[in-house]
Amino acid sequence: MRPSGIIVWLTGRPASGKSTLASAVADRMRALGRTVAWLDSDEVRRTRMPELGFGEADRDTFYSRLGDLALEAARHHDVVLVSATAPRVRYRDEVRGRAARFIEVFVTAPEPTLMARDPKGLYAQARGGALTQLPGVGAAYESPPHPELVCDTGTATVDAGAETIVSYLVPLFPSGPSAPAR
Repeated sequence: MRPSGIIVWLTGRPASGKSTLASAVADRMRALGRTVAWLDSDEVRRTRMPELGFGEADRDTFYSRLGDLALEAARHHDVVLVSATAPRVRYRDEVRGRAARFIEVFVTAPEPTLMARDPKGLYAQARGGALTQLPGVGAAYESPPHPELVCDTGTATVDAGAETIVSYLVPLFPSGPSAPAR
């Protein structure tokens, strides 16, 4: 029987670089012959759960379902990358408690960097009062108390952050490429 894959949950405030790092890690792991699934919260929300909003009850539902998707994907892939804010520790801990292998990566950057990046204009909307539920601004963001890795994208390059994650992952696999996904 195929061992369960590793769920790598990249958490951090909006614009911290979670998706950018996940993309770079996915490319590197595939180049090493590993099967990879990538669940990006924006994409999953848009394509699979567009009915869910950003209030507390909808966030609870969204992160529960996202966790279920990650656990299912881990049955078929070596690495499951989840790039999702998941602003409550309990969202991530629930998946950790159910996963055979789970790595939490805290993606962080100084607030001025987050605001300067602001690719979706979320911080500007929050400052203007149009967005009241932005994690870390109008809603709580609970940093992981004991992440396996921390990537500060305010000081490190994407390549350096991705290499940190890949270097952590590689020893967790037996040598040689994985079996094809089913």
